[in-house]
Amino acid sequence: MNPNRALWEKGDFTRIAATMRDSGDALVETFGITDGLKILDLGCGDGTTALPAAKRGADVLGVDIASNLVEAGNKRAIETGLSNCTFQEGDASDLNELDDASFDLVVSIFGAMFAPRPYDVAKEMVRVTRPGGRIIMGNWIPGDPTLIAQVLRVSAAYTPPPPDDFISPVTWGVEDEVVARFTAAGVSSDNIAFARETFTFNAAVPPSDLLSNFRRYYGPTMNAFEAAGKDGRADSLQADLEELFNGHNTAFRKDTTSIPATFLRVTVSRD
Repeated sequence: MNPNRALWEKGDFTRIAATMRDSGDALVETFGITDGLKILDLGCGDGTTALPAAKRGADVLGVDIASNLVEAGNKRAIETGLSNCTFQEGDASDLNELDDASFDLVVSIFGAMFAPRPYDVAKEMVRVTRPGGRIIMGNWIPGDPTLIAQVLRVSAAYTPPPPDDFISPVTWGVEDEVVARFTAAGVSSDNIAFARETFTFNAAVPPSDLLSNFRRYYGPTMNAFEAAGKDGRADSLQADLEELFNGHNTAFRKDTTSIPATFLRVTVSRD
């Protein structure tokens, strides 16, 4: 199995995505969606941004490498009565089933950044975007002090070193790297813009319960605990992550969680 598919089918990311709905909806509100706009949501999960886009009148295709998330997305669309939102399996590095210049807006929020071969990802996103269209990405930032970047950093400290040819997903959070990838795909650097924005994880449970969901359902964290367990360090990893989740919680009540995380918003205008 494709290792990227195995990673995201390993757990049940819908349990994490449930804490991301409010921020996903707020982010989509900034996209300037009009009726009939054709949107590709790449690495869409179960539709955290795809469904809000469809509710605003766009025709949305969600593509994800994980079959369980595609199934969950289609189920959510049906339950919501959205006939203008469908999901299918696909690899962000090779969108061979999609035609050139077929979307007005290509969106990938914490999705395509995890695909291998980032230069191919940029090339494919540009290829399927029509002239005059846009690409919007949301990417976690390496070394950022907020939640997800720190979860990935802590998890990496407990896992074996990656292969020599591994390119970290969070390099999509480095502006120079993003420029290099999109200019190689034929985009002028003048057409690439950046902003730092906030995504908030909200849950009606304490931070320790949210961490439990990450441990049980979030592929990278699951892998970290498996590796740490083999070394007898699972308790240490648990303690490090508990400190992180509790320390970043901004909720007024101790039995709820609200944790902001900074990300790099990338906007690419297609000539």
